[in-house]
Amino acid sequence: MSDVVGPDKVGWVLIRDRRLLVGRNEGRSAFYLPGGGRDEGETDVETLVREIDEELSVAIDPTTARHVATVIARRDESEHDIVYIAYTAEHEGEPVPSAEVEELAWVSTADGAAVTDAERRLMAILRDRDLID
Repeated sequence: MSDVVGPDKVGWVLIRDRRLLVGRNEGRSAFYLPGGGRDEGETDVETLVREIDEELSVAIDPTTARHVATVIARRDESEHDIVYIAYTAEHEGEPVPSAEVEELAWVSTADGAAVTDAERRLMAILRDRDLID
C-alpha cells in the first residue's frame, strides 16, 4: 500500500492544437505540468498564479481558473503517491522557461513515456474528453 502525501501539487493545463504544455526541470528527464506545491495558507488558485509566474513568466487570471481533474499518481522517482490537482486558466504572456524549468514541450498521449505518471493519468482524462490527441 502506498502513502498519499498531499494534496501536493497544483498544475496548469494549457492546450494548444490538441497538445498539452509540459516542462522539464534542470537535471530531470521527465516532463510535468507547470505548477507546484502550495505555500502555507495558499489556496489552489493562489498556488497556481504564483507557480506559473515563477516557472513560465505568465500572468494567470485567477478569476478564470477552472478545476479540470484531480488524480492520485506515483510521485516521480519515489515509492509514494501524490494528489495532483489540475486547473485551466486564461493568461497573459507567452510561456517561457524560467526559474528551475529548463525546457518546455507540447505533448500528446503518444508522448506518454516522456512525462510522469501524474501527467499520463491526466492526459488519459483529457483524451477521453476529446481535448488532446
